Amino acid sequence: MTERTCLSIVLAAGEGTRMKSAKPKVLHEVAGLSMLGHVLRAVAAAGGTAAAVVVGPGREDVAAEARRLVPDASVHVQSERLGTAHAVLHAEEVLARGYDDVIVAFGDTPLVTAETFARLRTGLAEGAAVVALGFEAADPFGYGRLVVEGGSLLAIVEEREASEEERAITLCNGGLMALSGAYAVEILKWIGNANAKGEYYLTDAVAIARNMGLRAAFVTAAEEDVHGVNDRVQLAAAEAIMQVRLREAAMRAGVTMAAPETVFLAFDTAFGRDVMLEPHIVVGTGVTVEDEVTIRAYSHLAGCHIAKGATVGPFARIRPKSRIGEGVHIGNFVEVNRTSMGARAEANHLAYLGDATVGAGTNIGAGTITCNFDGADKNPTVIGRDVFVGSNSTLVAPLTIGDEVLVAAGSTITQDVVDGALAFGRPRQAALPGRGAEKIRSNKVRRAERKAREAAAKA
Repeated sequence: MTERTCLSIVLAAGEGTRMKSAKPKVLHEVAGLSMLGHVLRAVAAAGGTAAAVVVGPGREDVAAEARRLVPDASVHVQSERLGTAHAVLHAEEVLARGYDDVIVAFGDTPLVTAETFARLRTGLAEGAAVVALGFEAADPFGYGRLVVEGGSLLAIVEEREASEEERAITLCNGGLMALSGAYAVEILKWIGNANAKGEYYLTDAVAIARNMGLRAAFVTAAEEDVHGVNDRVQLAAAEAIMQVRLREAAMRAGVTMAAPETVFLAFDTAFGRDVMLEPHIVVGTGVTVEDEVTIRAYSHLAGCHIAKGATVGPFARIRPKSRIGEGVHIGNFVEVNRTSMGARAEANHLAYLGDATVGAGTNIGAGTITCNFDGADKNPTVIGRDVFVGSNSTLVAPLTIGDEVLVAAGSTITQDVVDGALAFGRPRQAALPGRGAEKIRSNKVRRAERKAREAAAKA
């Protein structure tokens, strides 16, 4: 299979008005990646060597996404919509380059897998000129039917044109198709000529190929693989299916999940072995979690790297460009943003660390924050190794704290601290004898008087 060249043509021209969105349908995301992105990744994984994307007029946003994901993808604008085959023909200049296989996919079917595309290509390698994708429908109403005889595909018949006998067929058209590169342009051009209305429907490729004396075949996939998305309800359904797949893949690779249905992963989440995920965890894109990491309940991770043996959470947030070192403890209500935590460092309670570098073995006390934003710029805080930062400390960046420094609790540190120093920055404590008791008694009297007035008003 790898020696055969393959062009994937992804149709992404639909506006998706039922999405009720200013964003084009194919740019809505499933597991952190656009639907178009999922399709392009799948065809590439199936051995696709080139990609062409057909977009609607004025859809530079779709074109930009296609080029971001596949930099050498060609983009073609379909100004007039005369059917799916008409859309494919907009990539005729690419088709003419002579690829062995041509896969036609749709940008709003994010659940189709690389294995499914590979099976379509296998059908071409075995001599078919057209290979259609079918599925056994739980309810076939509204779908085109695959008419099969003796294992060969005779035709794809739309619901409105089907006979009663054909409507009883449950093998339905999944929309995706593979064409032999040697015949693709000829078949596609014949489709329009064969239709009295001048419309180009890709499903007619089967009958055209057979009329040319060529063989048509089919392969099947699960119904969920061809799940199309036209509105937000179907988008949510696609997300749910994708999450089940991602969770199962993670668990089979060595991740333990106490309540899998409450864990949400991204398309590119990477796990090591013996990772423990407690309930109610959200993982955004760009996250790598190494071996023997525990992520406790109600934590949120995005764009970060968690090294071996670290513990995160509960109720922790690790934001992008953060690296949590080996054996680090990040505790409850701690937020880490664009920060590197050295091995065995700890921030166990109620802290914010932004734009910081924390050395190995350093302890960040409860209530500590790095003041990294001065109203215009983000500034760095560098904390050395084996530093103890006392509770409720405020570290005003830009700031460098050396190794083995002790920062006294409640300090505001605004100047660099040298290695080994004891640093503190807080007002001198003062006590006024008797004034506390006097104030407490005064407050009691005032509360009693207020309650008396309230009771009188109610009476």
